[in-house]
Amino acid sequence: CREAYNLVRDDATEVNWVTFKYNGSTIVPGDQGVDYETFKRKCTDDVRLFGFVRFTTGDAMSKRVKFALITWIGEDVSGLQRAKTGTDKTLVKEVVQNFAKEFVISDHKELDEDYIKNELKKAGGANYDAQTE
Repeated sequence: CREAYNLVRDDATEVNWVTFKYNGSTIVPGDQGVDYETFKRKCTDDVRLFGFVRFTTGDAMSKRVKFALITWIGEDVSGLQRAKTGTDKTLVKEVVQNFAKEFVISDHKELDEDYIKNELKKAGGANYDAQTE
């Protein structure tokens, strides 16, 4: 899991996201990729997974890389598994330690890239978007 995490953090790789999924009751590295839309397709109604995703935010004056930890719990996941996901997230956070914002999502609309980028921008403090007046 730490290797997968480091791939996303490494500026020398193109990997922008990784998932951590369940193999029975064990959390293991899942998929990885470059395109956020591909990550979103991994978030189906019958799974729960953790995603570590790199986003580039900012404007022409200042580009910044921000990281998000996304806990996805599909609508068809049982109540017991939902409850266990919260406890398991503690284990994931032992590996995934640096992120700007954490999301717990079960609605596909909240996976929208612009929504997440906007939330990351808010969490980032100073905002130097070009002012128009």
